[in-house]
Amino acid sequence: MNITMKIKSLHAREILDSRGMWTVEAEVKLADGASAVASVPQGKSTGSSEAAALPAEQAVRGIEKTIAPKVRGRSFADQAAFDAFLNGLDGTANKKRLGANAVLGLSIAFLRACAEAKGMPLWRHIKEVFEAGFGDTTDAKRGSRKKAHPLPRLFMNVVNGGLHAGNNLHFQEYLVIPKTSSLHEAVMLGTHVYHELGQALARSKGKAALNIGDEGGYAPDFKDDAEPFRILRHVIESLHYERSIDFGMDAAATDAKLAEPALGDFYKNFIKQFRPLYLEDPFGEEQFTDFAAITSRYGSTADAGVWIAGDDLTTTNVRRMERAHAEGSVNAVIVKPNQIGSVSEALDAVRAARRYGWRVVASHRSGETNDTFIADFAVGVGADGIKLGAPARGERIAKYNRLLEIEREIR
Repeated sequence: MNITMKIKSLHAREILDSRGMWTVEAEVKLADGASAVASVPQGKSTGSSEAAALPAEQAVRGIEKTIAPKVRGRSFADQAAFDAFLNGLDGTANKKRLGANAVLGLSIAFLRACAEAKGMPLWRHIKEVFEAGFGDTTDAKRGSRKKAHPLPRLFMNVVNGGLHAGNNLHFQEYLVIPKTSSLHEAVMLGTHVYHELGQALARSKGKAALNIGDEGGYAPDFKDDAEPFRILRHVIESLHYERSIDFGMDAAATDAKLAEPALGDFYKNFIKQFRPLYLEDPFGEEQFTDFAAITSRYGSTADAGVWIAGDDLTTTNVRRMERAHAEGSVNAVIVKPNQIGSVSEALDAVRAARRYGWRVVASHRSGETNDTFIADFAVGVGADGIKLGAPARGERIAKYNRLLEIEREIR
């Protein structure tokens, strides 16, 4: 299909995210009439190597005053050409001039407008762009892992701690990961566990335990950092879901205020007692060697053992991923487009992960909008997992519903 990817206009505005913080919403209109809007999430727990986000007012002003006059009326061959042009306008290594939030908002809106012009779902357009970027069919085949079904597993955050809550937990996310043959069934199991957990916490800790953190997980105080999993195991056993739920955790250890040997002792006991599928950022963002040690011990292959994932360690940045690969630091990686600041660079990160044989988990942020892009992105790149927070609040539910809609489109 011959698509005219000529920019008619660009616009931007400030909107509020889920934490009441200002963020960027961008709109791209193509000359053929297709148009799309995208809004940009923001993180509270951020790696120091993430691309720079500017204050929303400044980012919007940059779109209107600097980017729009240079892009209006210009044609682009594809997504990579559009993103490269924006990065060239910025001219810095970490987008500190125009802001990763400005560039990403336009990048996603352009991607959406192109999908609209082609008359196809966004996830399918992303799949085409992703596979085309490998350069040859061998790499393209390597880029798509064979799975029981084409949709990612849900990594549902049911208890919040760390920077995402005001409780006494050192660690940031306590996850349940349903094992099912369909996404619809995974959502049913996950939401059932989430609501039953809420009732169990209310009985044992009072109704205030139902208060939630930034990502919708329950956030009361606990006796220790392992108690959420003890309570979860009891809930899951009461529901007879023992064979249908895996555990996972995002330690976000850069901000955990725990050091060795306490961290190592906790992970040893955690893995022995709860047999988790997934452990993210078990050490600080520069501790590549410590990551390598735990990956060697508990996750020696991508298809067996624990998925040891980098987030603050890797920040969706191919250069940091190269180092992690060279040092054997991880066997899985978080991909957050706003960490790097454009769709093309996020796709490059997924391609690199596939070449390394790593699992890929697409992720939301703590400061979210109702934009559902990350759901389409995860399906388009064939991600192994997706983190959307708890099944609570509109900005998270919108993404769960979009995944369900995509499953219907596929089937």
